[in-house]
Parts: sequence; C-alpha cells; structure tokens
Amino acid sequence: MEKVAVAEVEELPKTIVRRVVKDKLSQFSDDGDIIIHKDGLRAFCESARIFIHYLSATANDLCKESRRQTINADDVLKAIEEIEFPEFVQPLKASLDGTKFPYV
Repeated sequence: MEKVAVAEVEELPKTIVRRVVKDKLSQFSDDGDIIIHKDGLRAFCESARIFIHYLSATANDLCKESRRQTINADDVLKAIEEIEFPEFVQPLKASLDGTKFPYV
C-alpha cells in the first residue's frame, strides 16, 4: 500500500482554485485574460487550505461548546464572525438561501 503525504491529502484541487481566482479577478480586469503563475496558484491553494482549517477548528469549538457533535451552518457563520471576517456572513447566508448576493 502506497503512503500518501498528509499535505497531498489535504491539498485543494488546483483546477478549482484556479477557476475561482480567475473568475473573481476577471471581474476587475478590462481584458479578462488573467494568468496565474504556478507559485501564485500554490500560494492561493495553501492560503485557502489554512483558512478552511482555521474556520473548521473554530466552528468545531463552537459546536463542542454547545455539546453537539455535528457542525451546522450556524456554527460556520458564528465561526466566520469569531475569526473576524464578518463581511463574509451575508454572502454565505445568501448562498445558503439560494439567492444572489451583489458582490462588491
């Protein structure tokens, strides 16, 4: 059986990260042709992975404080506020509700 490094298991799919970054950056580009260098993409992937770990650990702590074992959307929303990203709460709520949020 082949051993897989922990970092590889936790790594986010580069194609999805590239697509998200390019879609977001194209909103601010006149020509829409965004090129992301390999190192830049790796930095975005690692940043997103760290953010997800931090957010999930915070949501898990909130869940445990409520004496539950299952993290729910409210735990994630509270965790986002707790880690001081309140500007993400409304877009996430809108996404969860299936409505569009006007991103600035």
